[in-house]
Amino acid sequence: MIEFQHVAKHYPNGYEALTHVNFELASGEMTFLTGHSGAGKSTLLKLLMLMERPTQGKVVVAGQDLSKLGASRIPYYRRHIGVVFQDHQLLVDRTVFDNVALPLRICGFPEKDIGRRVRAALDKVGLLEREQYYPIALSGGEQQRVGIARAVVNKPPILLADEPTGNLDPDLSAEIMRIFEDFSQVGVTVLIATHDLDLVNRFGHREIVLRRGRVIRGGERSL
Repeated sequence: MIEFQHVAKHYPNGYEALTHVNFELASGEMTFLTGHSGAGKSTLLKLLMLMERPTQGKVVVAGQDLSKLGASRIPYYRRHIGVVFQDHQLLVDRTVFDNVALPLRICGFPEKDIGRRVRAALDKVGLLEREQYYPIALSGGEQQRVGIARAVVNKPPILLADEPTGNLDPDLSAEIMRIFEDFSQVGVTVLIATHDLDLVNRFGHREIVLRRGRVIRGGERSL
């Protein structure tokens, strides 16, 4: 599903964010991406979201070499990737329902389909009864679950998460991880960038470790 082939990302100021990165993720695989601050985790996710392009090498998603994807195709590509952020990025003046519905409305889905998809996504994260609440009325864990529902409402085959539990306590963090596991079990490829090594060890999924832009462990899948 995801392949990094000898990928490097260098910036004009000389900074090398990634160097000779190789790994492959299978469909339905849930993987943690770890490393020190500045190790290259966010850059790697940006390459997958096509917010950045590699300086060298190939990023291949579902058989598509992203370097050959023109600018006009990027919005369509991004519909197939769900992204969860640490700070939720919810619109405070819109209800939970409208926050989750936003990607569908941008894509021009009919309202009848929007209602069905939004409620299905909220049901998966346990927030169906909160659809008319505003974000300010929710706890931090509930807000993060709204962010997850918004990320998966398009039913993307890939789900990326950038420090999704950074502001949550251990119990809520584990709850969020169990939701990610549920999605991986139905075939979604999940890649989670995190500093929380206790959480990584607790769940025991594959861990790709970056140090100074290089993969130092986990580049090969365990058999």
